[in-house]
Parts: sequence; structure tokens; C-alpha cells
Amino acid sequence: MLLHSIRSLSIALLMAFTVLGCGRDGQGENRAVAQAPPAVSVSTPVRREIVEWDEYTARMRAVEEVEVRAQVSGQLESVEFTDGAVVDEGDLLFVIDRRPFVAELREREAQLKQAEAAAVNARTQFQRGSRLRKSRSISEEEYILRQTASQASEADVQRAQAAVEAAKLDLQFTEVRAPIGGRISRPFVTKGNYVNGGSGSADLLTRIVSLDPIHAYFEASERAFLKYMRLSRSGERPSSRSVRNPVYLRLADEQGYLHRGYMDFVDNVLDPNTGTMTGRALLANPDGLLTPGLFARARLPGSGVREALLVPDAAIGSDQTEKYVVVIDADNKASFRTIEIGPIVHGLRVVREGLSGNERIVISGLQRVIPGQAVTPTAGDIDVKPEPLTPADAQPVEVAATEGVD
Repeated sequence: MLLHSIRSLSIALLMAFTVLGCGRDGQGENRAVAQAPPAVSVSTPVRREIVEWDEYTARMRAVEEVEVRAQVSGQLESVEFTDGAVVDEGDLLFVIDRRPFVAELREREAQLKQAEAAAVNARTQFQRGSRLRKSRSISEEEYILRQTASQASEADVQRAQAAVEAAKLDLQFTEVRAPIGGRISRPFVTKGNYVNGGSGSADLLTRIVSLDPIHAYFEASERAFLKYMRLSRSGERPSSRSVRNPVYLRLADEQGYLHRGYMDFVDNVLDPNTGTMTGRALLANPDGLLTPGLFARARLPGSGVREALLVPDAAIGSDQTEKYVVVIDADNKASFRTIEIGPIVHGLRVVREGLSGNERIVISGLQRVIPGQAVTPTAGDIDVKPEPLTPADAQPVEVAATEGVD
């Protein structure tokens, strides 16, 4: 109603100005100018096969991130890596004073030898008792005692062997090695300090993050999540849970979406606090440019490949929440047409509903047009800009099974 009222008021004002102009003597030229139809540029909407790309803010995170902690306690003897360097799995990072652990291992080995000697003696006594039992030279009670003593001594040997193995492990743990390959941080504990290890309160020594590949996490709104679900059910766009939909990233200092990856995870619940669904993409990062913690703009297909009508934003008028274009009929008269718009593609606005594509619409001079008024149309051109991503870029990504992430 408000839109029609505004349009009616515009027509009434124009008629009043026309009457006033006609009432002036000697102003024939002014009357002719006032009555001349306004000149406008017109064109039919552009038809293109497009994909509507949805854009999100993403944050880079390492696929693997490890907090390196000591598994034994002791004085830190040396740091064996360069701060911020790239390390390989198994590289030596820290050395803890070995001497107490060497002494512990020697003591455990001595206890093992002692237990083995006691076991040999107990076994010999048991074997002798078995022979004496046959000749009834010892009682049944004595035989059982020797048998029990032999079994206990074997158990003592096994306990001593386990203690030796544990001591060897503790000695091995004095060399703290990289559990994964990647870029290492700085040492959080320096040489000469005592470190606690082997418990939940073990000291953090450093961190390592993997580099290639890398993850990009982003949050999609509830409305976007429902859109993807409905597109999947209709067959227009497959779900990222079932196929590897492509994802393209642009860093803060880049002009185009230069980094290509694919969706490899969609969470199973929406965050009740934010009403968003977490999605994740996996990208190759051979040069290490994509660093954990970086922000990026991520694009992924928000629709299937379809034909769309595109018009310039300058051709679209607004009346509160309504959007409209001005259509010129065969008699060159203007009328308003309410439309539903979509995103920007090729520098133009997608028109979802309201146009068939054969209409002539005003693309320049919109402010001079009044509904029902005749205009003087001239053919105009709509500038179609190249898109960084094409419909072909929206095809699911084919990767080898070995490239997937568990």
C-alpha cells in the first residue's frame, strides 16, 4: 500500500507542475520541455549459467597439534632444536639428565640377576624334592613347600624383568623426541631447569603443529544449513557430508581465491549458543603459506548450476523491504515490477523471481520514471564482469583415498 501511495503522490505532483507550466504565458518552450517523455536507457536482463557462491570467514587450524611434555622428571640438560624450525617426526628436541636413570637401570638389572639366581636354586630344590617324593623320602607337605617356593621365585624374576623394562623406558624418555613432523614453537623451559614429567601436571616443553595439509574452519548460520539440507534433498546440490564439495580461500592480502580445497567435515549438531553449524575444509599447503591462526575468506557452492537472470544494482529500486525494477512495455510506458533478488554474480544482481527475462527494464534514468508515463527509451548495454569462479569450479573434488583425513 505504501508503495502505491508514493507512486500516486508522484503522479499528482507531476500533473500539478504540468498545469502550472501550461498556465504561464510566453513559456511555450518550457511547456514543450515539461511534456517531453524522459529519456532512459533500457535493456533485457542478462541470462547466464551460474552458481551462487556462499562466503564465510574461516580460520586456519593445523590438522595435528601436539603439546610436548616430559614423561620423566629431572633437570633439563639441553635443548636440541632451533626456535620456530620445521622438525621431522622422531627428531631429538630435549635431553633430561640421564645419570639418575642409568643408576636406576643398573640397580634393577642387579635385582633381576639376584631374582634369577634365587629362582635357579628354588627350581633345583623343587626338582630334587620331586625325586625324593617318589621314594617317599620327604613328606607331601615339604614337596608342596618346595613347589610353591619355585613358583614364587619365577614370579620374582618376572617382576624384576618388568622393573628393568620400566627403567629402560625411563632412560629412553630422557630424550624427548618429536611425536609428529611440523613447525615447532620455542622452548617453554630452558636448560638447567627442573621439569616435572609423567603425570597430568607435567610441564609443557613446547608445541608442534603440522603444516601440510591444513584445515579451515567456519560457521554457517542456521538458515544456510537448512538451505544446504533442502538443496541436497532436492538433488540440486549434494551435501558436504556425502561428497567433497570444493572450497576456495582468499587471504587478507590476496585479490582472488587462489587456494583450493574441499569439505571434509560437517558437525553433527548446531551450536546452541550461536545457532551455527561448524564446517571444515581440507587444503594442501606445500609452501606453508597457510599458517594456523590465519583468517581467510572462504567460498563454497551455495546452489547447483542453474540459469539465472542478472540486472545491474542501479536498475533496482527500493520501497522499504520491497525491491522493484521499471519495465517498459510495447507502448514505451513504464510500470513497476516487484522482484526477489539474490547475490551479486558477474558484478550484477541475481533476480530470483518477478521477471521472465524478455522484459525491457530501465537500467539508467530510473529516478526520472513515473508509473504509467511514457518514456523515450534508448538501447543500453549491461556490463558483465568476469567471475573468479565458474560453474565448472563447483564440481565435487575427486581425490585419492590416501588424501583423505580420518
